[in-house]
Amino acid sequence: MAYIPISKLLRDKTSLYKLVMAASKRATELAQGAAPLTETVSKKITTIALEEIAAGKVTYSIEAVKPAKEKASEKEAGE
Repeated sequence: MAYIPISKLLRDKTSLYKLVMAASKRATELAQGAAPLTETVSKKITTIALEEIAAGKVTYSIEAVKPAKEKASEKEAGE
């Protein structure tokens, strides 16, 4: 079993929640057939995703969330 230190994964002081979401999204991409970005001996997609994040091959950012009222008004304007 691979051990990736949490301090290496959170080196840029982001939240654990953001890390989990990024790893989950990358693991889903790997499960759907995306090629791994790093050399690994692991066969588990979650471990591969975490190794890629630790190596700096995968980065992530969080988009701003708009309130529901703004989303509704944008829909109406588009119709």
